[in-house]
Amino acid sequence: MELSSKSEYALLALLELANCYCRNESLQIQQIALLQNIPNRYLEQLLAILRRGGLIKSIRGAKGGYILARDPQQITLLDVLNCIEGVESTSTAGDTTSKTTESKIIQEIWCEARQAANSVWQKYTLQDLCDLRDNRQQVQFMYYI
Repeated sequence: MELSSKSEYALLALLELANCYCRNESLQIQQIALLQNIPNRYLEQLLAILRRGGLIKSIRGAKGGYILARDPQQITLLDVLNCIEGVESTSTAGDTTSKTTESKIIQEIWCEARQAANSVWQKYTLQDLCDLRDNRQQVQFMYYI
C-alpha cells in the first residue's frame, strides 16, 4: 500500500484551503501551486475532482478561487482518498468464485490490511493535519539559550 502522488498533492492542496477556512478566504490555483510546489495543470485536474466530489467549492470573480465545502474537522483523510482514488480503491469486493484456496487467503489478508489502513485514514481530519503541522513548526522554531 502506497500513497499516490495524486492523493498526496490533493491532501497538500486541501491543507492550504483548510488554513484559510476560518478566515473565509479563497485561494487561487496559482497560490496553492506555489505554496506546495504542485504543477498548475495537475492541480487544476485535482481541484476539479475534489469539486465534483463535494469537498471544495469554486468561487468566480476577481477575488475568486477555491474554498473548502465543509469545516476541516468534518473532512476525513479517507473522504479525500475515496474522492481522488475512487471508491473502488477501498472496496473489498472481488470475484472469489474461481480463485484457489491460497488466493482466497491472500485476498482475505489484503482486505484486512486495507480495512486497518482505512480505519487510520478515517481517524484523521484536515484539521488534525493542520494541528500536527502547526505543532511541528513550533518545535522547529524553538531554540534554547
